[in-house]
Amino acid sequence: MGINKDGKPTDEFQLGMELHAKYTFFAEGARGHLGKQLISKYKLDAGKDPQTYALGIKELWEVRPEVHQAGLVVHTAGWPLDNDTYGGSFLYHLENNQVAVGYVVGLAYQNPYISPFEEFQRYKTHPEIRKFFESGKRLSYGARAITAGGLQSLPKLVFPGGALLGCDAGFLNASRIKGSHSAIKSGMMSADAAFSAITANRKSDELDAYPAAFEESWLKEELHKARNFKPAMSKGLITGTLLVGIDQVLLRGKAPWTMHHTHADHECLKPAARFKPIPYPKPDGKLTFDRLSSVFISNTNHAEHQPAHLTLKDANVPVTVNLTLYAGPESRYCPAGVYEFVKNDNGGDRLQINAQNCVHCKTCDIKDPTQNIVWVTPEGGGGPNYSGM
Repeated sequence: MGINKDGKPTDEFQLGMELHAKYTFFAEGARGHLGKQLISKYKLDAGKDPQTYALGIKELWEVRPEVHQAGLVVHTAGWPLDNDTYGGSFLYHLENNQVAVGYVVGLAYQNPYISPFEEFQRYKTHPEIRKFFESGKRLSYGARAITAGGLQSLPKLVFPGGALLGCDAGFLNASRIKGSHSAIKSGMMSADAAFSAITANRKSDELDAYPAAFEESWLKEELHKARNFKPAMSKGLITGTLLVGIDQVLLRGKAPWTMHHTHADHECLKPAARFKPIPYPKPDGKLTFDRLSSVFISNTNHAEHQPAHLTLKDANVPVTVNLTLYAGPESRYCPAGVYEFVKNDNGGDRLQINAQNCVHCKTCDIKDPTQNIVWVTPEGGGGPNYSGM
């Protein structure tokens, strides 16, 4: 703590400390910074499908009393995305005339001109959706990647002295867009395993009882039934809907086959030359908004002089590869306006990273086509401070 962006101690400098535990649980959420390293170090994903993710963007609104319907739930699939791109929405009417609305875009999309943020803003313009928000007030904004690979992509859960929990492992049920219950269950199972191990005077070994308990749990059964949803929807809206209907409705998730993920999300992006730019409409400031005004109501804050938490393996790649080949996709997949290409004094291009805007969604770490962007944990206390989300 208390290191400036040049790596030198400030007046707030504090020495770090080592915490030695018999077992350490990692529950950082989707694409955890430490979980990612542990999976690589211990090869926990060996023999598994590539993990796949989606980006969820959400707003909280206060709407007019006459359009509020407490308890109303609306889910949609597709529009405004094209039929080849996986995505859908959720809309929940809460108490006190509040409505939570969001849009989820699968990060395996191919078109580098897609902007998940702009797709969400455009979604709200549909007549059946905008009727809820006209003359309303937007209260909060946020974004977060979700781990959507399911059972086929679930890594080995344990390693010497530790375990992966929740979305750090990937327990989300993508067909329901629900993961809180599964995260809690993973915590219960791992805690039981650790308790038994510690009472037996064990430490720093593998908690095999945790994955064994998962294999016999209702959570395994639930994820098994939902295992084909995400691979099916990756086939496109029409084909995917047909496959999901057969798998989830007709066969109740008990199909005698298992579909698989074949590529990581960053491998799916295609060169910009194959596509046309998408002419997204300008925000009106009433129903649709820009990124910066959205970040403002996420209450995001980072100390100005802290070390960069958005790092590049090679500072040249954003221009020589991403901008040249993919038309700079980081300027569009980021829902917080962190990445923008600007001109140097000599007329050349460079990538400007506005790290203070970062809402910690992890999309850049996931979708960057060369995996050149590495998200690292910022100094404590920085990031979004969501209210009512």
